[in-house]
Amino acid sequence: MSSSRRLLGTIGLVCIGLALAGCTPAGPQKQGSIDHVVIIVEENKPATRILGNADAPFINKLADEGALATNYSAITNPSLPNYIALTSGTTAGITTDCVSSKCAAKVPSIARRIEQAGRTWKLYAEGMPAPCTDHDADPYAVRHNPFLYYPEVTDSEKYCRAHDVPFSRLAHDLKQESTFPDYAFITPDLCNDMHDCPITTGDDWLAAEVPRILASPAFTTQNSLLVVTWDEGEKRDNRVTTIFAGPAAKASYSTDTAFTHYSLLHTIESDWGIPPLTTNDKKAPVMDEMLKKSMTESPTPTP
Repeated sequence: MSSSRRLLGTIGLVCIGLALAGCTPAGPQKQGSIDHVVIIVEENKPATRILGNADAPFINKLADEGALATNYSAITNPSLPNYIALTSGTTAGITTDCVSSKCAAKVPSIARRIEQAGRTWKLYAEGMPAPCTDHDADPYAVRHNPFLYYPEVTDSEKYCRAHDVPFSRLAHDLKQESTFPDYAFITPDLCNDMHDCPITTGDDWLAAEVPRILASPAFTTQNSLLVVTWDEGEKRDNRVTTIFAGPAAKASYSTDTAFTHYSLLHTIESDWGIPPLTTNDKKAPVMDEMLKKSMTESPTPTP
């Protein structure tokens, strides 16, 4: 037997021995007190048009029973830069609602960082005709699907189609805790997100969908968090309603601390041990006062 074959055989035996001994290198271990995070983003309504509005009974009930941020602001106008900010800690220089095939956010997003932390993610877009659809298809608007603007997601069609999926997939994934991603970003269609339809339509949609999520194993057996927020308010008042619900959220709690979309991103990073993506989210106050368990500050940003 040649020396090269003997060497390969020795390496193989060592590898088998290590595996049997439990010495196989482990992947990243999950950190944090929050098991799953669900973020639902509604559209274009300042807090003054939602809180106390008789056309939004479910939302107001959710706010009363959960944790409410009364001084939470979007980053800018119009919609798209806010979605990018929520998921990357920067607007990436985007100032319009351009479609993803015409402009890209060439910055790191929370998606890959979530995976590096040993966790999983998916975006569920209502009305999207097929996974990873990068163009408008009414009532689906690609500008409300931020992950399709990140080359790190779209460069691999297989990867994109596995993670950026139609909302119809949600019911299946909710059946078991093990099939539900750690991070779920949900965008209703242009009617149910209040963009093209009345507030009452969006409230009815949330009244149907939120209880289903909260009744799923990911929430009944785990310490999980559901967030309802709005992408933007109005130019004169960009404060938006933001509610924490689920077992990880404080009950019947309200705060007037100044938060932004960067704060929500930083809250997730802090709990899961993810370094901040930018100085924007690093400097944003963490929303831990709205959670049942406080968190430690996250690591410094990576270069």
